[in-house]
Amino acid sequence: MAVGGPAVTAGKPLPASPWPALWAMVIGFFMILVDSTIVSVATPAIMSDLGADVDAVVWVTSAYLLAYAVPLLITGRLGDRFGPGRVYLVGLTIFTLASLWCGLTGSIGMLVAARVVQGFGASLMTPQTMAVITRTFPAETRGRAMSLWGAVAGIATLVGPILGGVLVDGLGWEWIFFINVPVGVIAFVLAVRLVPALETHVHKFDILGVVLSAIGMFLLVFGLQEGQAYDWGTIAGPISVWSLIGAGIVVMAVFLWWQARNKGEPLVTLALFRDRNFSLANVAITTVGFAITAMAFPLMFYAQGVMGLSPTRAALLLVPMAVISGVLALWVGRKTDQVHPRWLAGFGMLCFAASLFWAGAILRPGLPVWELLLPIALLGVANGFVWAPIATTATRNLPMSSAGSGAGIYNTTRQVGAVLGSAAIATLMASRIAANLPVAAGAGGRSAESGVAQLPPALHEGFAAAMGQSLYLPAAVLLIGFVAVASFAVPRHLAARRAAAAEPDPAPAPA
Repeated sequence: MAVGGPAVTAGKPLPASPWPALWAMVIGFFMILVDSTIVSVATPAIMSDLGADVDAVVWVTSAYLLAYAVPLLITGRLGDRFGPGRVYLVGLTIFTLASLWCGLTGSIGMLVAARVVQGFGASLMTPQTMAVITRTFPAETRGRAMSLWGAVAGIATLVGPILGGVLVDGLGWEWIFFINVPVGVIAFVLAVRLVPALETHVHKFDILGVVLSAIGMFLLVFGLQEGQAYDWGTIAGPISVWSLIGAGIVVMAVFLWWQARNKGEPLVTLALFRDRNFSLANVAITTVGFAITAMAFPLMFYAQGVMGLSPTRAALLLVPMAVISGVLALWVGRKTDQVHPRWLAGFGMLCFAASLFWAGAILRPGLPVWELLLPIALLGVANGFVWAPIATTATRNLPMSSAGSGAGIYNTTRQVGAVLGSAAIATLMASRIAANLPVAAGAGGRSAESGVAQLPPALHEGFAAAMGQSLYLPAAVLLIGFVAVASFAVPRHLAARRAAAAEPDPAPAPA
């Protein structure tokens, strides 16, 4: 599968071990993923300090996620063209300076603007981490490296709310951004010293493809992300949420048509999808992104509204999930290089779905904490088994010239899955609250920030039932991911190893 332009040799040779470079880059990767969720706990403090309403403060998170998700197809390709290390450093610099700007701002408008810049920096960084793994680790040992990447991705989404609560309670909301500055400086110094300058590939930029993908992704992500805020109705004049989503789908269809027709060098090489495992891994990670995002809302709302926990204490419920996931991920990564990934990822997907069905079935008023921690621990087992096998399977067969492009596609589908999960769970939660609390539709319809913490005890039973029923949606979506990973083909390195083992020993030479 030949794709990409001619190689241009870069400066320094590859180091003896690629691990130091990976450790240097995952510091920045961890930081940007934490920032995807850290703001949620600080929202009330930001509203109070900057005098913002709920509609305005929601954009502190929405703007970041939009600027993060929309350019991923493009920024992945930039890494192929200019080198993943260089693009990573540019993104890290933008992200770190934008974090300082976020902490120093004195208005909600400027904070949203700073978050847009911060999200763009994150978009430049994310695909490069996967691309460096693909290009520096041999295919037969890539599973261990992807286990580290996967562990970071899984744990960071859980650490965000916990770290946010600690910083907001102790130092103020500004410090959820200020903390990125010293971490960013350290990550920059380590990346300069340890990340090799990999060869680049001369690519012609598909200008029409860039424009179409940016417009289509923006319309699609914005519509899905903000649909609940506008009650899936009119945004302004004749423009509705559904018209934006429909327009985004049409533009993305035109984009794909152009990528197939472009005889030069398209932005997205559709030939990558001829690899069965790459296509199936993208389906699987979309469902994982959906579930990771969707499951957090019902669990946190239940913990705060029914159990009466503070945001920080509610987030601490997820600590067993983070610890178990991190411990298992490295072991699973080693096994990914030795065992068919369908068995590892399939087991993880089934555990993931089972844990959410389990949690959904037990949520009720007066639930002991230890009983809720059991399905949360199973969530940790699931996360430990899904990230590395899926990511490794997606990148195992990628040509080196398209490592960045493939990483961009993979991370885009993960982000789109997260946006879909956020939009779908918000709609379902509102529906189940209305069904279980018909006499309290007003209370159920309020935002989480203004309504959950003050939930009257008389509503606890209905609210707990609504949150439990909502968890069944991500559980069901994960079954689609299970079908995808169960369909993985035998990886090439394992097929070659089996073929070599099956060959008869050569006959001994005659005496």
